[in-house]
Order: sequence, then C-alpha cells, then structure tokens
Amino acid sequence: MTAASPERADRTPTSNPVLGRALRWGGLIAGIIAVVGGVLGYVFAGTEGLVSALVGTLMAVVFMGITGASILLANRFADSDVFVGIFFGIVLGGWLLKFILFIVLVVVLRDADWLNPTVLFLSIVAGVIASLVVDVLVVARSRMPYASDVELPKAPTDD
Repeated sequence: MTAASPERADRTPTSNPVLGRALRWGGLIAGIIAVVGGVLGYVFAGTEGLVSALVGTLMAVVFMGITGASILLANRFADSDVFVGIFFGIVLGGWLLKFILFIVLVVVLRDADWLNPTVLFLSIVAGVIASLVVDVLVVARSRMPYASDVELPKAPTDD
C-alpha cells in the first residue's frame, strides 16, 4: 500500500472472546444454581419449590444472555461506517426487550399457584448475583488493554 491509500485497520472488536467466555461461564454457573436451587426448593417447598427454582434460574439466564448476545450481535457490524449507531440500537433494543419480557413475566407469574414466590425470588437473585460475579471475574482476568482497538500510526523511517 502507498501513503496515498492507507491500509484499512481491522475493526473487529477484541471484546468478543471476553463476552463469549462470560456467556459460557454464566451458563455453567446457572446450571449449578438450577441444581442446587432445585434441590433446596424441593426440600423446603416441594414440587412448587423445585419448579420455582428452575423458572427463576431460567429467567436470570435469559436476561443475562440477552445482554451478552446483543453485544456480540452488534459487534458483527464493527466494519460498518455506522457501527456506533447500529451497536447502540441493538444493545438498547436488547435492554428494551428485557424490560418488556420482565414486565410480562411478572404479570403472568404473579398469581401462579404452581410457583413459590420466595423460592422464585431467591433463585432470580442468586442468578443475578452469580451473573455479576462472573462478568467481573471474566473482565478482570481478560488482560485486555485499555486501548485494545486502537492502531497507532507508524513512525517515519529514516532513509
């Protein structure tokens, strides 16, 4: 390439592996919460407790997954000139989807006789806290530099 036509930098976000790792670890932790919560829910509240723990864990996983998946989806448009607009549109759309889904689930499940509200609440809280812990640990251990997607100009050569 000549100086008149500089090579276009690769704009693929370096956050993709970090987000993928967070989703995988989040899924694993959610499985553990589902098993432990299901057993404890069954011990303390019978079948209602078991179902409530599984539904609460599923809700936490879906909400966690929508965030990570929306960012990964939005990162596919990193090479586009309108990347920032697309990125924020997709991520905001994911948050809006989570908000609407949460309201619908609260309305639908509030009078469900087959759920134990205490076990449901505790499993959602456990899933949210576990998701936050996973996100913090994955990002803290990612060893990603602060300016990872920046390409510095090449120094002039002394000829």
